[in-house]
Amino acid sequence: MKKNIYILLCFLLTSISLLSHSSDEGLQQAKLIGKAFASVAKKVSPAVVNIRVETHQAVPSIFGDSFPFGDDLFERFFRHSPYKNQGDRKEKVVGQGSGFLITSDGLIMTNSHVVGDAEHIYVKLLDGREFIAKVVGSDPNSDVALIRIPGKDYPFVAFGDSEQLEVGEWVIAIGNPFGLSHTVTAGVVSAKGRSSVGITEYENFIQTDAAINPGNSGGPLVNLDALVVGMNTAIISGTGGYMGVGFAIPSSMVVNIKDQLLAHGSVTRGYLGVMIQDLTDDLVKSFKLESKRGILVSEVEKDSPGEKSGLKRGDVIISFDGRPINDVGLFRNSVSLLQPGESKEIVVIRNGHEEKLKVTVGKAPVKKEPPAKVVNSFDETYGFKVQTLDKATAKELGIPYERGVVVTDIDPSSVAAAAGIQRGDLILEVNRKKVANTSEFNAAIAKAAKSEGVLLLVKHDQYTRYISLSVN
Repeated sequence: MKKNIYILLCFLLTSISLLSHSSDEGLQQAKLIGKAFASVAKKVSPAVVNIRVETHQAVPSIFGDSFPFGDDLFERFFRHSPYKNQGDRKEKVVGQGSGFLITSDGLIMTNSHVVGDAEHIYVKLLDGREFIAKVVGSDPNSDVALIRIPGKDYPFVAFGDSEQLEVGEWVIAIGNPFGLSHTVTAGVVSAKGRSSVGITEYENFIQTDAAINPGNSGGPLVNLDALVVGMNTAIISGTGGYMGVGFAIPSSMVVNIKDQLLAHGSVTRGYLGVMIQDLTDDLVKSFKLESKRGILVSEVEKDSPGEKSGLKRGDVIISFDGRPINDVGLFRNSVSLLQPGESKEIVVIRNGHEEKLKVTVGKAPVKKEPPAKVVNSFDETYGFKVQTLDKATAKELGIPYERGVVVTDIDPSSVAAAAGIQRGDLILEVNRKKVANTSEFNAAIAKAAKSEGVLLLVKHDQYTRYISLSVN
């Protein structure tokens, strides 16, 4: 009995000792992480700058248009603080943001939306010095800008490789939220390759939960090696403040844009001249694909680099330059970052077989936004009606005349409306067969009713895409 009690006491004492040791070890590890954050902040903060911009804005009255960022889901970090005078036709508008020095002679990276069309740009350093900056170049499509302040021997930061960044890795955001100079917050990389967010034309965002707020825009996102892996750009917020989801432009894109702005003052992007769309389960079934792998080519422009390289409508792109492609945004970014004349290998699935093509990119033209269309209503099996497109109808709808059938009415609660079909859309194909009039269209629809659904090639404005409809 005494022996058992002795053994038990020894066990308890050993356990307490181990727990104490474990607790001490955990505390030491926590302290080391804290020291790492402090070390990064000490190295990077001197290169982070506070940017203040001034411009003048026409305002009809003090009670006129609502505050520009009040209800937007994606809040920019460009915080306006207008000084209003009800009697003036224009008001002075002051904006704040962040930036970071990348050379000792005063080059600073920031967001395009921070400097915008500012009349005056003021840059303040951690040591209190303030300078007037000039814009070297700006690219609104990626929201990257490059500005410069006079002088030399400034502290600066180096870029890291965002391609090597891993989800779950610690990152630190440094900036000036709400004008609070050189605020440091830490978090992890929540996701990579976020596209189709709707913030900029070219998106490949790093998502992070490091706390960032209005005023952080243009500031650096750095790793524990004190290297810049991203530029903080936007947040998802219902209130305008931090809600745990922020986005940063990856350093790989920032460096590419920076180099072009320095060399030319503008950005030239690669271009193939193809319309692409993500695959859906219905499209996978319609094209008889084995899996939802790749992206679908819905149109190839005549005489475009894509056509000259052999790409065809209906191809499914599964690889580009040796990288798997499963997202429209990733493909667009990969092409856009190439310079005109560069060639890459592309792998497509065509009629059930893989084919390799060598594509040479051209120069992207200046994009013109298509006009918006109004959705009206009506109904039948799939929820819409069509008629053969003639010149009079084309003129009435404000669309170019060409052979096909045009959607004249659509039920807003139908499967067609849910799939994105609108009044004025031109239907060119039904189940991969061209249709030039309502007779051909009705015959194709009747035949399709016996199958699992209908695959339409739809043209909206100057763009075409495939839409798969099913009433099952």
